Amino acid sequence: MSPDSPQPIATSIKKVAILFAGGPAPAANAVISTAAVSFIRNGIEVIGIKHGYSGLVEYGPDRPMVEGRDYMKLDHKALRRTRNSAGILIGTARTNPGKNVSSPKHLEDAERIKPLKTVYDALCSLGVDALISIGGDDTLKTANKMQMFQRILPAGSKQIPVVHLPKTIDNDYSGIDFTFGYFTAVDTLAGEVRNLLADAEAGRNYFLVESMGRSAGWLAYGVAIAGEASLVLSVEDVYDKYRTTETYRDAHSGKDVTRDVMNVEAVVGRIVDTMQAREREGKEFGCIVVAEGMAELLPHKFLEGVPRDDHGHIAISQLNLGRTLSKLVMDEYKKRSGKSRKVVGLQLGYEARCARPHAFDVMLGSQLGVGAYRALVEQGLSGVMVSVSGQLDLHFVPFEKLVNQETLVTTVRFVERSSDFHKLARFLETYINSTSLRD
Repeated sequence: MSPDSPQPIATSIKKVAILFAGGPAPAANAVISTAAVSFIRNGIEVIGIKHGYSGLVEYGPDRPMVEGRDYMKLDHKALRRTRNSAGILIGTARTNPGKNVSSPKHLEDAERIKPLKTVYDALCSLGVDALISIGGDDTLKTANKMQMFQRILPAGSKQIPVVHLPKTIDNDYSGIDFTFGYFTAVDTLAGEVRNLLADAEAGRNYFLVESMGRSAGWLAYGVAIAGEASLVLSVEDVYDKYRTTETYRDAHSGKDVTRDVMNVEAVVGRIVDTMQAREREGKEFGCIVVAEGMAELLPHKFLEGVPRDDHGHIAISQLNLGRTLSKLVMDEYKKRSGKSRKVVGLQLGYEARCARPHAFDVMLGSQLGVGAYRALVEQGLSGVMVSVSGQLDLHFVPFEKLVNQETLVTTVRFVERSSDFHKLARFLETYINSTSLRD
């Protein structure tokens, strides 16, 4: 045995539950399997909660947790050669048991915390001694609420430690440099963009690609850089002349609402600037990448009637930002040049979420999975997110540093406009002889 091999550690934890929630991400199974194996090697039973919180919130006297439907045992046989596999072993869902809790005071409201209590009771019914939560910032918020909920339980109640592992192809997480699946997603979508560029050149037209990335532009920027796009725009770029203010009457409250929104005319103009600059270089084609999160900044007239999910996000897939902007771009291009140019709006992202993971994401995901074991068993921690930096060095970040304990909202990590990463994208795009977006 290697002197560095992990040795069995005495622990009160006898059974661990692993839960995955939110959108899929490449290397999900690397995280799940390495986390599970770490505990199994220490004689700890591991179960995978199926499809996020969706089964847990249905628990009750008439609906006990059932193996196969609500959870599965994770053992060496179930985990065989799964680290590099696509998909999610235990499935996922967007069910949010903490959606009614948006303030610490809400924890005193029995009705608001009922879903959290149901989840807690369901886990207790399974004999779970610790919970590993894998997911994006919304799932992190839920993990934090589960931690806070347990603090108000009567003295002597069972405490279930909670450790969270950060997941999102959007890479917009505070507390970690890169999230697992990000580079696989970038490579997958960049390949699509390169294919579209060949198509665009053949037909002398444009593709306006809407990339996933609800809150920040990491994915859009990575895709544009690796895919050799002509221009990339994200929420970070909606400032100065690209931002304006509007006031409208809210149909539900009947009150006037004032909010900062995207100056659609200026953004469309910036895209047409790129098209005309490329024509001066003899290029009558191209591919523009925009982050889907820009849809949240559209003026009210574009968002009327668009539904929202359990976390309050608009249904971006129904809005289709790429198609909306492409029509406006074609109109502006014709207005300026007197010529027609086909601009096709496309949404990309789902293709990447369950792609077979690349080596780096498998390594990163594996370290995060092992980190859950190290946090819970080796260090006896709870209420922390596992993070990695440098040479896959592990760090454990308290929820309090990631989630505002008054608003219970997480902090988004944007692409900083002064960063070299942002400057790289600006340097590689089509040059239009303007300081716009280059500062």
